[in-house]
Amino acid sequence: MSQALINLGYLAASVMFILGIKGLSHPRTAVRGNLIGALGMLLAILLTLTDRNIVRFEIILLGMIAGAAIGAVMALKIRITAMPQMVALLNGFGGGASVVVAGAAMIAASVVTGVPQGQMQVATVASGIIGAVTFWGSLVAFGKLEGLLTEGSVRLPAHQWLNGALFLASLALGVLLILRPDWSVSAYWLIVIASSILGVMLTLPIGGADMPVAICLLNSYSGLAGAATGFVLGNNALIITGSLVGASGLILTQIMCKAMNRSLVNVLTGGFEAAEGTARSADDIYEGRIKSTTAEELAMIFDAAQRVVIAPGYGMAVARAQHAVRDLANLLESRGVVVEYGIHPVAGRMPGHMNVLLAEAEVPYEKLKELDEINPTFEQTDVAMVIGANDTVNPVASTDSSSPIAGMPILQVGKARTVVVVKRSLSPGFAGIPNPLFAADNTLMYFADAEKAVLDLVAALKEA
Repeated sequence: MSQALINLGYLAASVMFILGIKGLSHPRTAVRGNLIGALGMLLAILLTLTDRNIVRFEIILLGMIAGAAIGAVMALKIRITAMPQMVALLNGFGGGASVVVAGAAMIAASVVTGVPQGQMQVATVASGIIGAVTFWGSLVAFGKLEGLLTEGSVRLPAHQWLNGALFLASLALGVLLILRPDWSVSAYWLIVIASSILGVMLTLPIGGADMPVAICLLNSYSGLAGAATGFVLGNNALIITGSLVGASGLILTQIMCKAMNRSLVNVLTGGFEAAEGTARSADDIYEGRIKSTTAEELAMIFDAAQRVVIAPGYGMAVARAQHAVRDLANLLESRGVVVEYGIHPVAGRMPGHMNVLLAEAEVPYEKLKELDEINPTFEQTDVAMVIGANDTVNPVASTDSSSPIAGMPILQVGKARTVVVVKRSLSPGFAGIPNPLFAADNTLMYFADAEKAVLDLVAALKEA
């Protein structure tokens, strides 16, 4: 096959990637978008196999079969609540693959020509640094999300100085690789080692509250590593695909930071931490002010409501309560109640986490309202039901300038006539601070597992 036809095929695959991403922007077109993107990747793989001097296709076919089998099993077995961990691992594997492929290409070039040249050297350095940071950073993110590591911020003495030193060491080794090609292999693996430590150090300070941003950023890193590897291999499809992933990841990172009113530097340095004296402050806020309720009492309140807004959070995901929430909404709607969902951009542990959960429960997408759209309606809402959310509804974001979440846009559920908060306890959210909403005059606390709480409420409503 001529190079012109191969490049034309790569262009077609790239267009399919773009159409696939566009399709993923809405649930109605998401399946089609996913299929278009997958077909584009299949086309790119076939063209690459045609374009390259493949020594043994059997090994490649065996790898594809093994990878497909592992991917299928993981996709079928993964819990919907563990999807953020899955995304973190996929980001990491992308970065790790870039490191290995770029290193192998450099070794092969050294054997054939004796000296890797110009563009390949620079691209190899970029691939090694970004890929290693992505791989190990993603593993740390996975460990935090899975509970294998502490979810809180972990910082060593002079942590940022150490990060700076590791980054400068990686760059210095990169310069050495370029200036002394005869040392290229040794310098490359030293780059990978230094960057691997940097990846761990960069992710350790990021607390659980910032994981949505961390996942977006690591996704961007994996794309940039892939694009750099594309330059190493001279593969146009990989360059375009990596650039798309890198750019989209950076855009999403910016959106998430804006939704939290945080700078990226603040996120990376672990700025989301509880203030000192949190326990005492919690006692001051909650003592004698918490009003607990039951399913039977809530049934009477919901029975008289005309408009209900549900604000889901990570607690709903942990309890797998999305199907029970859908059943509650269906029951209320059958009685003429208007039910909508207020979705905060950073609710859960990854961008769109609540959207995915509710879509799985077949909640109509048009009922999911974004922050700016739902907030003006809370004053006309009879009941705002908060299910497992905490920081995203905490009013101190707008009342306390010293709070870790100061300035973060929140769902203004407190403006509703009645606020029902479903939580297992008064434990703080990821930010580690108490929530005055729980002690507000119009708030009722419904202490229970989210799924059981909603199912009991459904049963009580049917009996009312």
